[in-house]
Amino acid sequence: MSASTAAEAAQQLAERVRDAMWVGDHATKMLGMEITEVGPGRAVIRMAVRTDMLNGHAICHGGLITTLADSAFAFACNSYNELTVASGFTVDLLAPGRLGDLLTATAREVSKAGRTGVYDIEVSNQRGERVAVFRGRSHTMRGKPVIPPT
Repeated sequence: MSASTAAEAAQQLAERVRDAMWVGDHATKMLGMEITEVGPGRAVIRMAVRTDMLNGHAICHGGLITTLADSAFAFACNSYNELTVASGFTVDLLAPGRLGDLLTATAREVSKAGRTGVYDIEVSNQRGERVAVFRGRSHTMRGKPVIPPT
């Protein structure tokens, strides 16, 4: 198989896994998130900040910004069709998300070896300003695909 054919197959697999995961991801859908990109070890998800997402300081609740990053993390680390869960993460909130902001979480794989992985997710607003940085650690369940192999 040529490198371009292998890359196309990996991309198609990531898209099929995204579609299968999306069906059951009620939290991501409830928050109005939209997956704009997915590929092997990467994902991009957007979320508009709504009134019901604001805390008592009239800024987006930090837990919801973290949830956006965590969703991007999940789609990135499951893109190889191996059931993968978070084993931990850290998040730093750098700036507030405000009503009407369009937040984008961009996840990329840093390292994947054996059953563990490390992923960095940056959340930015529509002006390109960083709102949060998130580092996720993943654990892959051996022999458990997300979707049945074809």
